[in-house]
Amino acid sequence: MTQLLDARVSLNAATFNSIAIPIPVINTPTLFAQIGLLTAGAGPNPRVSLKGTITVQLPLALFQVRITIVRGTVATDPLIYSANHTFGLNGLLVPEVIMFSANDYNPPVTPQITYTAFISTNLLGTVRVGPESFDGFIVSD
Repeated sequence: MTQLLDARVSLNAATFNSIAIPIPVINTPTLFAQIGLLTAGAGPNPRVSLKGTITVQLPLALFQVRITIVRGTVATDPLIYSANHTFGLNGLLVPEVIMFSANDYNPPVTPQITYTAFISTNLLGTVRVGPESFDGFIVSD
């Protein structure tokens, strides 16, 4: 029978336009969320489900945003999820909401498994404006 081991939430901004955090360097992952899931009592076949939302205001140009999630704390740790989002000029007038979902099947069980979400862009001027959240849970048999 499946058992819930832990669930966590990282909430950086709950509402629209509640933050204004520029992405400072192009093509370099910038941390925007992190959670640690406790694994006490884990049985066989641990599974992690992650999801999140980040909203960006775009510069006046065609550009790309990359969302990555790693198992660990730095961008070079094992990659769990990666997606590119290309935007045009619509984001200049209306911020773009990016929603994502990822899973990690059978991760190595340690007392706590940390997951970190990063954002990067290929153009200066991109600003994180909210809402912004990241959550996950771990189950096992």
